[in-house]
Amino acid sequence: MNKKKILFLCTGNSCRSQMAEGWCRHLQSEAYEAYSAGIETHGLNSDAVKVMAESGVDISSHKSCHVDEFAQVHFDIVVTVCGHAHEHCPLFANANNLVHVGFDDPPALAKTAATAEEALDHYRRVRDEIRDFIATIPESLPD
Repeated sequence: MNKKKILFLCTGNSCRSQMAEGWCRHLQSEAYEAYSAGIETHGLNSDAVKVMAESGVDISSHKSCHVDEFAQVHFDIVVTVCGHAHEHCPLFANANNLVHVGFDDPPALAKTAATAEEALDHYRRVRDEIRDFIATIPESLPD
């Protein structure tokens, strides 16, 4: 069986798209070859790494990639996971399907947290929402 190539795209490829790639590799590796990128690169978010590790998914070796690094790759599916990336997504002439499934931004939410633990709870909630979405691909993909 040929795996479908799927790209998760976010603004900085530091948190949500990294979580999505990690979950896809963990839950859907038989069906999908997962990648993630950003329309900018912000580096890997250490809190995202921490909460993914809590769930048994190691993304510590991931790196923040710019979408241009994948210009020559044909993707079956490109999923934007944040509104900014969706609005500013480059044209993917080499993608069969471009969809948007937005998730809250944990770093932005964490700024309003009263404690470090409360901040991590934002990451955990979004991590779990992304996991639930990934677990049900392809059914969860919008038309």
